[in-house]
Amino acid sequence: MIELERYINDHLEERTFSMMEPQEQINYSIQEDSIHGELEDFIKKNRKPTLNQVLFRYVDEKGLKDSEVYKRAGIDRRHFSKIRSNPDYQAGKNTVIALAFSLELSYEETGELLDSAGYSLSDSDTYDLVIQFCLEKNIYDLHDVNQALDYFSLKPLTGLY
Repeated sequence: MIELERYINDHLEERTFSMMEPQEQINYSIQEDSIHGELEDFIKKNRKPTLNQVLFRYVDEKGLKDSEVYKRAGIDRRHFSKIRSNPDYQAGKNTVIALAFSLELSYEETGELLDSAGYSLSDSDTYDLVIQFCLEKNIYDLHDVNQALDYFSLKPLTGLY
């Protein structure tokens, strides 16, 4: 412990701060306006579609009715309606995955849908690996997916198990 204390004391820097004189203060309002403009430009340039936009693009592409999608996903109509009507609604990862299965999306399409909601599938998480396996093997039936999850004692995607 003495060695640790000596190390810390040897490597700590004494820091002193001096107060600026009033006439030395810098006017940051000009810089802030510039930064805000750059920030807005950055967001406009880099923003990707929202979950709402990506999800309903896939629904339209697949030619499915909303009721088919939410029933297959095992979510109720009200929850699905929130996703449809509120572009800022943040659905949970399991809900997004269940929707991907209900739409029979490919692994890549599921990745896009998850990304639009701020999620991803990890190669270091058993749950996510089971999901990836099911996607790669085109296992879209939620009952079968939930059985695969249950095999590893993991919680089901939705309450329909």
